[in-house]
Amino acid sequence: MPVLPTRHISIAIDRPIEEVYGFLADPMNFPTWAEGLGAEFSHVEGMTYRAKTPMGPMRVMFSEPNRYGVLDHAVIPDSGAPMHNPMRALANGSGSEVVFTLLRRPEMTDDAFARDAEWIAADLARLKKLLEG
Repeated sequence: MPVLPTRHISIAIDRPIEEVYGFLADPMNFPTWAEGLGAEFSHVEGMTYRAKTPMGPMRVMFSEPNRYGVLDHAVIPDSGAPMHNPMRALANGSGSEVVFTLLRRPEMTDDAFARDAEWIAADLARLKKLLEG
């Protein structure tokens, strides 16, 4: 597989890293700001969850909570290849920076890649609004 094109989409959040990472490290908080995970979201086992997304039912596997700010997760359709989503929360002064790396899958058009980037930016804006409330 060739190296995939990427976009790093980030947002600064005026909340301490401990608070931001603590919120994001709990997968049950993702549906409150990540529109792509849909309205139905349930725990399966360990760090595996089930979501009814706009693209159909999917499994979502999250990284274990850690001290490095890693929030990677994979969205896995019932049929099809997993979509890996690298994500980090970083300290930024007295606040935080959340960075999502969008990987362009080989079958994605330029328009679909741009739409996904806009969708992620909107999700991160919802996260910021929620946490800065």
